[in-house]
Amino acid sequence: MQKNAQQWIDNFLLHLNNERRFSPHTLSNYQRDLNGITSYCDTVDVVEWSMLDAKHVRAWLAYRHRQGIGGRSLARALSALRSFLRYLIRENHLKNNVAQGIQAPKAPRKLPEPLDVDEMFRLLSPIASPIESPVASAVEPSRNPKSALLVLRDNAMLELMYSAGLRLAELLSLNVGEIDLAAGSVEVTGKGNKSRVVPVGRYAHKALVLWQQRRSELANNGEAALFVSQRGGRITARAVQQRFRQRGIQQGIESRVHPHKLRHAFASHLLESSGDLRAVQELLGHADISTTQIYTHLDFQHLAEVYDKAHPRARKK
Repeated sequence: MQKNAQQWIDNFLLHLNNERRFSPHTLSNYQRDLNGITSYCDTVDVVEWSMLDAKHVRAWLAYRHRQGIGGRSLARALSALRSFLRYLIRENHLKNNVAQGIQAPKAPRKLPEPLDVDEMFRLLSPIASPIESPVASAVEPSRNPKSALLVLRDNAMLELMYSAGLRLAELLSLNVGEIDLAAGSVEVTGKGNKSRVVPVGRYAHKALVLWQQRRSELANNGEAALFVSQRGGRITARAVQQRFRQRGIQQGIESRVHPHKLRHAFASHLLESSGDLRAVQELLGHADISTTQIYTHLDFQHLAEVYDKAHPRARKK
């Protein structure tokens, strides 16, 4: 493609980052997907976005499918292309979105795998000493004088993610001023730059108070981020993932602990207790309730297991 065609992709990604506040992970996926369609366009002599038509999009999807790309990845790539073409229309560079009516192959719905309540209680059990494990020692040496501060920070991050059902990107972007401890709430900026206010539970509140009392010992002067790294700046996604994984190992959690599992646990535990799908949708910040409904399937799966074990006429193996 011509150089200015690639420049439009760069401008679009800047728009998503600056105006819509997409996470680095989502931006990376969009960039990879759009670079993929650009490479395909080069093979079929499409040198400008105005030359792209529906048959090219369908052929590209078929080509990627033959390469073994799954339905979920194809759907994401098609969504990225639709969004990009909408951006070009908004910028008066295109008239029609040729990807709008095209469907990607359906992917099997994958249920989330949340931690159960007992596992969550074990994970959130407070630890007073530094993390001691082979994995941890490679990342955070046990002699680190800041270890006690890191444990306070980790406790606060874990409790807040489970209490408020935050996405990892939402946790990372939090600033000190967005936590209202007096009101017991946190203001979150989620996908699409949409804000929501989520209540903070008493355990998360206590963990946040303890962290905020000591945060200045770790944070650089003038740093706005609520959660900071050992170097005093805003903590990264990779650092949070590593720390949560270490915590899971130390607390004897068999499955691998990653940040999104806490969001899944928040949703499934709350839905199981309340049955209020709309409330859970609002708390999670889902624009479409069908996204939240996946947790009702998870809840039914649990109920079906109970039924099979307990009902005298169940289809037991």
